[in-house]
Amino acid sequence: DMPEHVIDEVKVQTRAMAKALGVVGLMNVQFAIKPPSDANAEYEIYVLEVNPRASRTVPFVSKAIGRPLAKIAARVMAGETLAELGFTEDITPDYISVKEAVFPFAKFVGVDTLLGPEMKSTGEVMGIGDDFATAFLKSQQAAGVNLPTSGCALLSAADEDKAGFVELARRLVAIGFEIIATGGTQAALVDAGIAATVVAKERDAAPNTVTAIRDGQVQLVLCTTRNTRLISLSQGMRQAALRLSVPYSTTLVGARATLDAIERLRGGPVDVCALQDHHADRSASPTS
Repeated sequence: DMPEHVIDEVKVQTRAMAKALGVVGLMNVQFAIKPPSDANAEYEIYVLEVNPRASRTVPFVSKAIGRPLAKIAARVMAGETLAELGFTEDITPDYISVKEAVFPFAKFVGVDTLLGPEMKSTGEVMGIGDDFATAFLKSQQAAGVNLPTSGCALLSAADEDKAGFVELARRLVAIGFEIIATGGTQAALVDAGIAATVVAKERDAAPNTVTAIRDGQVQLVLCTTRNTRLISLSQGMRQAALRLSVPYSTTLVGARATLDAIERLRGGPVDVCALQDHHADRSASPTS
């Protein structure tokens, strides 16, 4: 979670740039925030770009807070004030909204699903819930990702992520998953007292990670990469998982979110309603 003081500083910087640039209407700002490297360090905030226009975030935020931001911005550009429109305070919902990108990877044979700085998504969906796990689960379901509630998970972690994968493996075992892992990851799990079967990497002779996925033995893949060599070595796994619609996470943060959603899914189905009904219910609530 982002600390409140960092969010407040982002707001301060955004307002300062909007005033300095004289923007009337909508403005799109992209920030990069670097977490502290140790307890004595501070978060570092970088501005990547500022554009005096709307972005795909505008309809998402509009749906999340229940206010038509594009319409409000157009009326401000036409001369009305925010005070006249009754929109002068930040809206902080008491629920979580998650935006998920939708990618066309399944339509292109041999494409690598690993993301980079360039835009590859062709659409977006959102999930809303009272907590992050529920909202993230809904976003995955809307994007067509069918998360498993049992089966076998394939784990392969970069050295920097092995400690985090120990925590993930414990959670997976606790809800009944079997674990198979590549050599270094399997050793780290066994050292931590977690049962895991070793599986050869895809460049080794079969059976290996790719054949395990192709043979239907794997229902979830969690694999992180931190350099060009590892990215190349794990490409076959990503493509095999894509062809068989096996959920695949390439970052530790993404893996944790995926496991949050799986645990929530095991707790029972989520409630779904129309967006209009969601906001109507919140407006009618005495705590809204």
